[in-house]
Amino acid sequence: MSSEKHTHRQADEKTQLLNRLKRIEGQVRGIQKMVEEDRYCVDILIQISAIQAAMKKVSLNLMENHTKHCVKGAIKKGEGDEVISELMEVIEKIVK
Repeated sequence: MSSEKHTHRQADEKTQLLNRLKRIEGQVRGIQKMVEEDRYCVDILIQISAIQAAMKKVSLNLMENHTKHCVKGAIKKGEGDEVISELMEVIEKIVK
């Protein structure tokens, strides 16, 4: 798996993804503030759970788009085995 690879995303897809990540970033900052203010642990844990759910949605969205575009394209070019192995490695990391 190489971090040198690039993917072209549609402008609206990229905007949606970046907006979600910015919201998550804001939630993380909110948790930092909660810790600084010695807020109740359960309240912080609930916010952490919300962030985890949001990150899971981002992951699933990326995985769906990767499968529909990159994996599908690689299979059409006869390079399916490599890209499927790569996808399975990622899935294994996500479900841990």
